[in-house]
Amino acid sequence: MSPQSPAAAGLRRFVAPRPAAPERCELCGATLTGPHRHLVDVDQRALACACTPCSLLFDRPGAGGGRFAAVPDRYLADPNSVPDAVAWQRLRIPVSVAFFFHNASLERPVVLYPSPAGATESDVDPGTWEAVFGDSPLARALRPDVETLLVRREGDGGECYLTPVDRAYELVGRLRLTWQGFDGGPGARAELAAFFDDLRQRAAPVPREGNRS
Repeated sequence: MSPQSPAAAGLRRFVAPRPAAPERCELCGATLTGPHRHLVDVDQRALACACTPCSLLFDRPGAGGGRFAAVPDRYLADPNSVPDAVAWQRLRIPVSVAFFFHNASLERPVVLYPSPAGATESDVDPGTWEAVFGDSPLARALRPDVETLLVRREGDGGECYLTPVDRAYELVGRLRLTWQGFDGGPGARAELAAFFDDLRQRAAPVPREGNRS
């Protein structure tokens, strides 16, 4: 068969890589170009891509019946919110990185942490949550479903940030793609380091009581 024959050209349609379909707003179907915002589908506990006009409709809590909530772009830091080793054990988290958020439907905090299979979810006893994070200004500032408390423990200390929930899931996805062996390997550690470097640049100090801007 000649490489220029009509039959060969027809075969190439099936074997050649197809161009990636453009991302679209999952509410109105508009094509999305470049970075875009996300909504949390509270009922399905899922993220949905959204164009700017649609995301603005859900910036107000309770808009649209409360099913969707826009993910904000807020980053705050507070090193004093990092749980110590004893508190971390009380939370029963077997790894050094985890993120917490308040699930409005379940009316309780939920913790997830990266693993080779993606995000692993675990229950958090409300009493333990209060004992560990009750004095944390970051935990008190969390908006249900759309923001997370992202903690990284290292030695006797660590880092603690309030982040948009989609960034926490982004971290899980990046680690899953590079994970090797039992502890993630050098690729996952490099991704983790780069991610937290970005958080340090973005995050502002958490406002203290009586000193709110």
